[in-house]
Amino acid sequence: MLKDYFSHETAIIDEGCEIGKGTKIWHFSHIMSNCKIGENCNIGQNVVVSPDVVLGKNVKIQNNVSIYTGVICEDDVFLGPSMVFTNVINPRSAVNRKNEYLKTTVKQGASIGANATIVCGHDIGRFAFIGAGAVVTKTVPDYALVIGNPARQTGWMSEYGHKLNFDKNGIAICPESNEKYQLKENTVSKL
Repeated sequence: MLKDYFSHETAIIDEGCEIGKGTKIWHFSHIMSNCKIGENCNIGQNVVVSPDVVLGKNVKIQNNVSIYTGVICEDDVFLGPSMVFTNVINPRSAVNRKNEYLKTTVKQGASIGANATIVCGHDIGRFAFIGAGAVVTKTVPDYALVIGNPARQTGWMSEYGHKLNFDKNGIAICPESNEKYQLKENTVSKL
């Protein structure tokens, strides 16, 4: 069967994986058993995708990222260099907790910056933006900008990745796309 994705000769792809058309898997990466990877993804150098992970379409994973069992990344997610997911809240080498993996969903269009850490069981909202080095210890709302350790929300982001400045009526316009957003009851929606 002819594959319609690219994998570098040093990449390892285990049995039972589904990999979408146009996806690229680069040097020294390991795609473990039963992963589902959408079309047009880019999986950088030295990436590990653990068993049963699901990646949507157009997911961009930079170098040195490990995506552990229990993680789902929806379409158009960006994972920055060396960012980290966890999958057990209280790991111990001598205690097997494989049946206790907590799920984490990174929703459509979210970006996670370089060296950020996402503690398992906390979902990342649609088009949220996690700053470089942030440590996420709670669920992040749609369009939220979070930074720091522990991560705290400092603003809102557009779908094009620009910080939104809301007027007195709770309306903001993305400077790149000119799309309008509304802030109402601490929730952002695109108009």
